[in-house]
Amino acid sequence: MTAQTTPDTTATQTVKPSVLFVCVHNAGRSQMAAAYLAHLSDGSIEVRSAGSAPGDAVNPAAVAAMAEEGIDISANRPKVLTDAAVQDSDVVITMGCGDACPFYPGKRYEDWKLEDPAGQGIEGVRPIRDEIKTRIQQLIAELLPAGTSK
Repeated sequence: MTAQTTPDTTATQTVKPSVLFVCVHNAGRSQMAAAYLAHLSDGSIEVRSAGSAPGDAVNPAAVAAMAEEGIDISANRPKVLTDAAVQDSDVVITMGCGDACPFYPGKRYEDWKLEDPAGQGIEGVRPIRDEIKTRIQQLIAELLPAGTSK
């Protein structure tokens, strides 16, 4: 018997797509994006986030904004961007890290122009969070076959 190549049978046999979110401090935008992707893809996508100059802690306003969505990122810590993280990812999404992100052929790169939540209160972070959610929903639709995400 030969394996069929229909979307229904190959979806379970393929490796999960992986996405890396990169911003300077890995304390706001990239943390919210990674949390949304992990939550909304229900584990169907491997998620990483990192910063070119990581901060000491995740932005408290970002933590509060995500808590409003039922997503807890309070235990998250900013991580340093490594070449390995880029190499191990299929999609690399930058959010204002400029040229600090290494480039490898064969990767899908996107630069999401998003306002920096640093120094903003919850009222300023909510619209950034909502824009990130919309972009994440579109990304999931592009990366996963229909019917495999929430």
